[in-house]
Amino acid sequence: MQASDLDPAVRRDLLSLDKSNAETVARHMVMAVELLEDDPRLALAHARAARQRAGRIAVVRETAGVVAYHAEEWAEALSELRTARRMSGGSGLLAVMADCERGLGRPERAIELGRSEEAQALTGDEATELRIVVAGARMDLGQFDQAVVTLQSSDLDPARTGSAAARLFYAYADALVAAGRTDEGLQWFLNAAAADEDGETDAEERATELTGGDAQ
Repeated sequence: MQASDLDPAVRRDLLSLDKSNAETVARHMVMAVELLEDDPRLALAHARAARQRAGRIAVVRETAGVVAYHAEEWAEALSELRTARRMSGGSGLLAVMADCERGLGRPERAIELGRSEEAQALTGDEATELRIVVAGARMDLGQFDQAVVTLQSSDLDPARTGSAAARLFYAYADALVAAGRTDEGLQWFLNAAAADEDGETDAEERATELTGGDAQ
């Protein structure tokens, strides 16, 4: 892997480092991203190495946080993401932070993040992801009807396709089933399966389970 493989915008953030260190940090960050899906623990080792060399750069701390999240190191991920936000501002990673709170067994804190002023400023897929996490926190607490309400928005359009739509439809279906609204849940699992162009969810399998193998 070469430093040049790193996103140019991220490389620009490393310009404050001396050339040799910037090159090493960039390589570690490239490896962290490359390994994230197949070996999150090794990816985290690279992210930590980058952080040790460039801990004052926000994008390095953010990367370390995201990689730690994928490695299910919830406390480390939350700490790194909080640090990155203090350094650079912004609220785009609120959903990841809220999910870390769930991972730490603190669903109430995830819900609080969903109510924050920063959360209200989110739009598009970022807002949808946070709603999914907050609904999950409601489910953790056994608040199934509230989870359903949390996910209700104009984005629940069965004509939509793609990853974000599939994830939203799936979460909504799951909440409906948990709330005892099985027939509605089945329909939304079918909607999720239709929207899931890349096969990211098991929506089709969930629908089949609900119909005893007769989902259409």
